[in-house]
Amino acid sequence: MRRNIYLDMKPPEEALALFLQHLSRKGFPGSENISVLDAVGRTTALPVHAILSSPHFHTAAMDGFAVMAESTFGAGPDRPITLRIGRDAWPVNTGRPLPTGTDAVIMIENVNFVDDETFEIEQGLVPWRHVRRVGEDFVASEMIIPSRHVVTPYEAGALIAAGVLSIEVVRKPKFLFIPTGSELVSPEVLRERPLEPGETLEFNTVILSGIVAQAGGEPVHHTIIPDEFEDIKDAIRKGVESDAHVVVVNAGSSAGSEDYTAAAIGELGEVLVHGVAMMPGKPTILGIVGDKPVIGNPGYPVSAVLSFEVFGLPLLGEMLGRPRQRRPTINAMVARKIPSKLGQEEFLRMKLGKVGDRVIAAPLPRGAGSITTLTRADGILRIPSSQEGVDQSSLVQVELLRNIAEIEHTLVIIGSHDLTLDILADELIERNVFLSSSNVGSLGGLLALKNRTSHMATSHLLDTETGVYNWSYIRRYIPDIPVKVIHGVRREQGFIVPKGNPKSVKDFHDLLRGDVTFINRQAGAGTRVLLDYHLQRLGLDAAEIKGYDTEEYTHTSVAVAVLSGVADVGMGVLAAARALDLDFVPVAVEQYDFVIPMEHMEDEKVLKLIDVVRSDRFKKRVNDLGGYGVEKTGEEIPAP
Repeated sequence: MRRNIYLDMKPPEEALALFLQHLSRKGFPGSENISVLDAVGRTTALPVHAILSSPHFHTAAMDGFAVMAESTFGAGPDRPITLRIGRDAWPVNTGRPLPTGTDAVIMIENVNFVDDETFEIEQGLVPWRHVRRVGEDFVASEMIIPSRHVVTPYEAGALIAAGVLSIEVVRKPKFLFIPTGSELVSPEVLRERPLEPGETLEFNTVILSGIVAQAGGEPVHHTIIPDEFEDIKDAIRKGVESDAHVVVVNAGSSAGSEDYTAAAIGELGEVLVHGVAMMPGKPTILGIVGDKPVIGNPGYPVSAVLSFEVFGLPLLGEMLGRPRQRRPTINAMVARKIPSKLGQEEFLRMKLGKVGDRVIAAPLPRGAGSITTLTRADGILRIPSSQEGVDQSSLVQVELLRNIAEIEHTLVIIGSHDLTLDILADELIERNVFLSSSNVGSLGGLLALKNRTSHMATSHLLDTETGVYNWSYIRRYIPDIPVKVIHGVRREQGFIVPKGNPKSVKDFHDLLRGDVTFINRQAGAGTRVLLDYHLQRLGLDAAEIKGYDTEEYTHTSVAVAVLSGVADVGMGVLAAARALDLDFVPVAVEQYDFVIPMEHMEDEKVLKLIDVVRSDRFKKRVNDLGGYGVEKTGEEIPAP
């Protein structure tokens, strides 16, 4: 098979319109009659009318006595009227039928008893006072719910009140998911054996099926199909011939030599779109086979999800007859400059938090395979194809993935990465505070405070002349912002190396050896500052280190690079090495602190963080990671 080349990429909206325009309603699901007890979340196929009125009898709205209103006319404080129980007035409780011949209820608190058989009232009533009349809520034959409406729990109750026990709803559209890829294996394999090199767990179907079920459809799973053209074509053909309403082929839509989906759809039917001007999600395929829509979804998980949300969900809504759902949006200020390619609409996953009176948006990594960027995201920023990125501090509109109340309770930390931030996030959840942390390095954290885009920074910047951490940098970069520095942890920094240290890396001189490949931290990171300090102190030239310009943004990313063989050594904390069962050569013990502007010191979220950091439980959990010292954790560090 020759490689596919995207020569005619369509904008997402244009591609979707073309796709929906070619749909045949012959392939749409019909309707079915179901019990109202099962109707919540289903879409009505026909309008639903009341069989009974509500209420279907005149009922007392208060506890008291039922009377004819005219028997109370003229009553007043100076002219009370006496009524006889059982002749002029009859006891009645809320919700009970009104006795025949009565049309009002005297509230029990307005009754002055004379004896066991009579009472006086000092205020007259108009007819139907304190009475719910027949049909007050709705009348028999009145429409309760229109067609193409999603039934809510409240409406299910109203239907029962109206005497409706079953309704006609749209059948759930069936989406058949066909995962393809010779490298894929079922998650069930893990019950029998560990994964082998080259094998990948198939989990896209789980995500996409959940999206369909949540939106009112019925997902159907196909077994994994290897990268063989005839096998893929046969699976699509059988899927179209089945009772599924939509066939989704996951993976095999890109430009690789083993990406057969487009060709298979083309032989069986018509490919309407192959290649969409969006990122991620560019390789999306939209086609029609017979009367049924077939979607070729990209294989990378983030691409698969975003592409399906743009094309699969509107298709599901069309089949259910529902209007296209739009996520709520919020205006936010971008924490840092975001470049973007012209000609492609980009969907960026964002972390959000409210700092002062502004919502701050920080981008998560762009990788189309990084599923955690979806699990961590609070919102989606769509950068139009005509726009070459977004400038720092720009006001943008972000589609919300989380409740706005959670964003109001989010603490924003920008700065240096450390494994203890995960423990901190977990502890804060119990205090109803969510943590948004962006790993841009210590210096980047201080600059975020300067731009007022975070509540605090995490920093471990060493002044090599004085041996004092952070304060000289605070004075240099944010001299006009009064801050408090709260001690986080002491931590061991050193060389992370493979198990057994096969290259025998012992000190900084070994980094310059020709057989050693290094993985570095980004410029501005405290770890990078520490490395450069030692290189300068020893008179070593960084340019001679193979891999010095290859950067990662977290200690765990450095450890993964070493574990995977991308590098022989990297600098990081002992906890990151231990987490991946790697060896560690200690270099220094350093200080990792929280830098908090005074203007945020009374913020409830900040106070809760300080409370967590000072707690014995937090310190114990940090100690259990290894390589940390917590003797002074939580203490304020005065300016020298």
